[in-house]
Amino acid sequence: MTQSTKTRTRTVAVPEGNGHHLSVSAGKLPRNAALLTAAFSTAVGIVLGLILGSGLTLMAFLGWVVFVVAYPVWALSIEGRRKATDRTVQALAWSIFVLAMAPLVSLVYTVVLKGGPVVTPDFLSRDMTGFASLGQGGGIYHAIMGTIMVTAIAAIIAVPIGVFTAVYLVEYGAGRRLAQSITFLVDVMTGIPSIVAGLFAVALFIVITGDPLPRLGIGGGVALALLMIPTVIRSVEEMLKLVPNDLREASYALGVPKWRTIVKVVLPTSVAGIVTGITLAIARVAGETAPLLLIVGTYPEANWSPFDGAVQTLPVFIYTSLAATSDVKYGDIWTDRVWGAALVLIIIVMALNLIARVIGNVFAPKSGR
Repeated sequence: MTQSTKTRTRTVAVPEGNGHHLSVSAGKLPRNAALLTAAFSTAVGIVLGLILGSGLTLMAFLGWVVFVVAYPVWALSIEGRRKATDRTVQALAWSIFVLAMAPLVSLVYTVVLKGGPVVTPDFLSRDMTGFASLGQGGGIYHAIMGTIMVTAIAAIIAVPIGVFTAVYLVEYGAGRRLAQSITFLVDVMTGIPSIVAGLFAVALFIVITGDPLPRLGIGGGVALALLMIPTVIRSVEEMLKLVPNDLREASYALGVPKWRTIVKVVLPTSVAGIVTGITLAIARVAGETAPLLLIVGTYPEANWSPFDGAVQTLPVFIYTSLAATSDVKYGDIWTDRVWGAALVLIIIVMALNLIARVIGNVFAPKSGR
């Protein structure tokens, strides 16, 4: 009988160190095995916690221990040692993921729970004029506008400087001593505390204005720009390095000059990553408090002039409002304002990230057949 008329199937057995055999025809766990094990572990953790009279934290820990042990043991009894090892690593990976996500989920849940009822149209459309000392009423309109203005000024200053510096480092300065010095300075700036940026802005505008204690929105923009620039440079630099050199060489082969190759080939290819990096840099400085306390100050009204007077921002509003939460009469009102402002700040940062994703998807190079 020839091989073309009949196909034989064989079971390949691989000996393992414990004397058992692992077969390619070995059984498999159900598709929802992890979910079933998690439900069993949760039940065991609750029962053990009730027996020991412990709280939710110990119940969760006991349930996790049962899951990490039971899931691989079940796999070992049915699928063999190799699959059991894989299931063990999978259980640990999921455990670390849940452990990392738990503080974030808890934070968002708490802020939404306590700040959600406070965020009303009136809270968003009114400032603190006449309410800063009385306690009742008022809103965060002035702080929202101040945050947007100061952050926009910082982006206008930092984005062009960061992008052009990154283009020089990748396209023109590779291997040069000047580029190496700039890279070193960028690394140093990345680790500078934010309070130092605020001190620099204060010193700069003392010299410019002669005021011993300047309070200017433009000063806050300069301070935040110092914090943004190294982040923008690093993110854009890494995105430009990911562009294949074949694209550059193909453009040069067609006689396209270097500057036009950068504008028409390199930057459009990496625009998705560049926009994402810039937006993350903006989101990072939008929540800064220390430098703005020094140079921007506080103001109960919306100030639209970055060159005249103090400007209130959401982080500074939250910080200054915390001091008023200890007030016997109006402490609860100030506490609500703090949670409401925190929720609005989180929403702004989330919106920036969503905008970055949309822009990246729109302008990213389209691949097709």
